Amino acid sequence: MPPKMNREAIVQGHCHHKAIMRMKEEKSVMEKMDLQYELLESGCCGMAGSFGYEKDKYEVSVACGERALLPAVRKAPLSTIIVADGFSCKEQIAQQSNRHGLHLAEVLKMAIDGRSDEMYPEDRFVKPRQAVQRQSMTRALALTSFAVAGALALWWLKKKR
Repeated sequence: MPPKMNREAIVQGHCHHKAIMRMKEEKSVMEKMDLQYELLESGCCGMAGSFGYEKDKYEVSVACGERALLPAVRKAPLSTIIVADGFSCKEQIAQQSNRHGLHLAEVLKMAIDGRSDEMYPEDRFVKPRQAVQRQSMTRALALTSFAVAGALALWWLKKKR
């Protein structure tokens, strides 16, 4: 039996998931958790995998998100959980609002930990994730800089011969 999470949520089902598997099991889990959820009838979030990252498709991507998903996210109180299992959906929400979507498993983790009273529920998942991403980018920059410096040193040595 899932732990209780007496809280409000809006849910963006991932397009592929809705098309292939439907949302029956997710609804069942959320109901057992006492999560008062609204499953958005938004169709696609607009990101559609890499579609929304392409410069010539960006405006169409945002327009799709603005049909239902993004206005619902923006008007949701800060204590409302935004459930979005799909990477594309999460990214569209993050890029176009000040909120972040959580996977249903993360919502379950909140309930298991007894953390159903947080004002900005995604913070405990998003902040550590962002910190790891920053560390990763810093490491990548350092390695790239080292590789470029090494390549320049080799070029200089060969040129000197």
